[in-house]
Amino acid sequence: MTTFIFDVLKDLQNKGINLSSITFILPSKRAGLFLKHQLSLVTQETIFSPEILSIEEFVEDLSQLKTISNTELLFEFYNTYIQITKDTEKEPFESFSKWAQILLQDFNEIDRYLIPQKNIFNYLSAIQDLNHWSLDTNKSDFVKTYLSFWNSLYSYYSHFTNHLLDKKVGYQGLIYREAVDNLEPYIQNNPNKQHVFLGFNALNTSEEKIIQELLQSGLAQIYWDIDTSFMDNHNHDAGLFARAHCKNWKHFKSHPFNWISNNYSKEKNISINGIPKNVGQAKYIGALLKHLKKEKGNLNNTAVVLGDEKLLIPVLNSLPQNIDALNITMGFPLKSIPLAPLFDHLFQMHKNASKTFYYKDIINVVSNQYIRPLLYLKNTNYATKIIEKIQSNNLVYLSIERIKTLTDSINNTLIDLLFSNWNENIETTLNNCIQLIFLIKLNLDENKSSNLLSLEYLFRFNELFNELSRLNSKYHHINNVSTLYGVYKELLSTETLDFKGEPLQGLQIMGMLESRVLDFETVIISSVNEGVLPAGKSNNSFIPYDVKLENKLPTYKEKDAVYTYHFYRLLQRAKHIYMLYNTEADVLTGGEKSRFITQLEIENIHKLSHEIIAPKVPVINPLLNIVEKSPAVIDLIIKVAEKGFSPSSLSNYIRNPIDFYYQKILNIKEYEIVEETVAANTLGTVIHNTLEDFYRPIIGNFLSIESLKNMKANIAKTVMHHFNSIYKEGDITKGKNLIVFEIAKRYVSNFLDLEIQDLKQGNQIKIVAIEDDIKVLIEIPELHFPVKLTGKIDRVDEYNGVTRILDYKSGKVEQSDVEIVNWEDITSDYKKYSKSFQILVYAYMMHTSGKTEFPFEAGIISFKNLKSGVLKFSKKDKAGSYAKKDNLIRKETLESFIVELKQLILEICNPSIPFTEKEL
Repeated sequence: MTTFIFDVLKDLQNKGINLSSITFILPSKRAGLFLKHQLSLVTQETIFSPEILSIEEFVEDLSQLKTISNTELLFEFYNTYIQITKDTEKEPFESFSKWAQILLQDFNEIDRYLIPQKNIFNYLSAIQDLNHWSLDTNKSDFVKTYLSFWNSLYSYYSHFTNHLLDKKVGYQGLIYREAVDNLEPYIQNNPNKQHVFLGFNALNTSEEKIIQELLQSGLAQIYWDIDTSFMDNHNHDAGLFARAHCKNWKHFKSHPFNWISNNYSKEKNISINGIPKNVGQAKYIGALLKHLKKEKGNLNNTAVVLGDEKLLIPVLNSLPQNIDALNITMGFPLKSIPLAPLFDHLFQMHKNASKTFYYKDIINVVSNQYIRPLLYLKNTNYATKIIEKIQSNNLVYLSIERIKTLTDSINNTLIDLLFSNWNENIETTLNNCIQLIFLIKLNLDENKSSNLLSLEYLFRFNELFNELSRLNSKYHHINNVSTLYGVYKELLSTETLDFKGEPLQGLQIMGMLESRVLDFETVIISSVNEGVLPAGKSNNSFIPYDVKLENKLPTYKEKDAVYTYHFYRLLQRAKHIYMLYNTEADVLTGGEKSRFITQLEIENIHKLSHEIIAPKVPVINPLLNIVEKSPAVIDLIIKVAEKGFSPSSLSNYIRNPIDFYYQKILNIKEYEIVEETVAANTLGTVIHNTLEDFYRPIIGNFLSIESLKNMKANIAKTVMHHFNSIYKEGDITKGKNLIVFEIAKRYVSNFLDLEIQDLKQGNQIKIVAIEDDIKVLIEIPELHFPVKLTGKIDRVDEYNGVTRILDYKSGKVEQSDVEIVNWEDITSDYKKYSKSFQILVYAYMMHTSGKTEFPFEAGIISFKNLKSGVLKFSKKDKAGSYAKKDNLIRKETLESFIVELKQLILEICNPSIPFTEKEL
């Protein structure tokens, strides 16, 4: 397969033109590299390399201006803004930068297309005046400021561009306008210099004027790369610009239009594959390359063109291992490397200038892979220690002093860099970032864990912060961390880490724009979806659509035509084409399959194979986790049995045996998290402990109204004391936690009121035990080891002479939750009978310990259902609301229950019954 570049060089050689004397001008720098390579194939003799320039480099030389970065351009524009704008209307740099970027793009377009500046800005101002015209002459201050902005556009433009010209710098549009102005002296000074323009398509007015002037002066040739299929079809957008140039340029009235080729209609293998999700496309590209490598032996002359460049990382991770030569034209975005999240977290944490830091921000910082090693000192992992202390003490917001105490003040230098002095001044903030980078590098060097990639990361971020420091020193527009963060993100989004590869051999991975002028035999194009290829409508401009049309500025129509040309140009000389699109339409990452695919189908020039490809997803039946009871597990069960099963652990086994195994047998604790809002179990513990403090002093005595009133007077103090001991350093003075605190007080107060009401009705209540720890032996002849039951009973009292065993619940419990019909159900249905099961275990333990005599009562006090009083356990003779209930626990009650309880314990201890997960 011959390429477009090769054909151009061959044509020039056939014309007898000295290739070394030509200045080649191409759409991109990358195309120049391929041109140099093709030169070695065209000529058999040693020659001097010709001058090869991208169009941007050529125009910059012509204008005698230097391009400055978009970020610095923004700073320069702000200088103009503050000089022209009234003090009362000036905006800070942070808000200015949000709209200034759009205005700079408009300046760029106006200059590139050589639009008379004053005319268009006055026109825009007049449109706004007309939109806000009113008989009422007293316009609001807001409207006046708004109109003042539009009236100042030309002043902004003229002052800004004059300032840049004085400094011999410019943005792309200004450089193009200056290049056009300098064109005549350039032609006069270079009367014998020959230029060859090749591979261009859409040209702005400046480029058109420059090229046409050089053509008219006999100093240039131009080679277009367009196919007859697109030129002859006047409705085909791929030929939109070429047809316009051919028709409108004076040069082509007397010269041929080179070249209109006939490559597109040649036979091609085109496969169109719909694949779910972007990651599916990446995986399929990997599989496709593996197949091509096996089939062809190498991947020379093969290109992967990413319509959506965000697919780069997934594609790299999906490449087969046997690819020996690879070149990636796109850089790896700096914002995607592991060091970026660290500074992102730091800026997020400091941008609000607070003296305390949110615990999640602190954890994100100290957990970072570059910071954690710095906090490993004297054989202590202080990163882990900080996290554990935060979690155990419920520290939601921490001061710098508190953080230092968590690290035993062992590395205050690092802690200060991370948390101190970020809001003193911007220079200090940037110095913190730079010093942090050096600390990380020093640690990597000392531990001999540095690698070239890590050093490259640090080097590039060091460069970035030095650039920020330079901009701040030069312009002084960054006044706070929030503004700095915005500029940092702007710089970060444009910076990339360049890959090193084989630019002229092996597999080529590139974006759509990098493919200009290049030809490949095999092409794989990803993300051929609407909104990606083509990009679709976007209107980031202050210039309305109709004004753009009138001034011949590009609209979405022309932008779509640019994408169309690039897409079809890729297909022209290719023989094997694979197009992939995402079948899952997403308004954010691309819509339905692209109109380009539909257009190929309608054209019917090529035979297309269309297939929907779904990944091979094996059918995995969810298997329940099963743990066999090995001798080692049985030994652990015996130890737990000898120590004692609690009612809650037995309930946990009924709910899900595998949870019982993890928590009770293996002793795996639940992950401790910071309670930003008081958790339900914390609330319950506070209420339990408060009532314990109130009732423990009167164990063995009858309750009195006076004693209960004394308790009520101490509710706030006692509840606060227990919140402080359980919730640690968590804040209960505001927000939801304050509400929970008030709820706890209300629950206790309502319960004491219920007790007072009982006493007023003539009932007698004697406190027998409070939070009573009980451990009893349960006789199970089938087992050769002792089994104990252990637990803490919230309250035992005598109510008018009847013993009651009571369990407090801070959640809502209904009477139906403590009723049972069939005894065999009590160990099988957790949701329905777990409350009954627990209080019956307590009842059995109390009776076995000899502390109660038959008959007695057992029940639950639900703080969310206090109006129902004590919810007593009831044995019903049948189901239904009219069943007879027995609220007393008698000998036969416990005898029936103990049968089920022993059966449950035997199941737990049976080596032949594994712990089997239940479907919840």
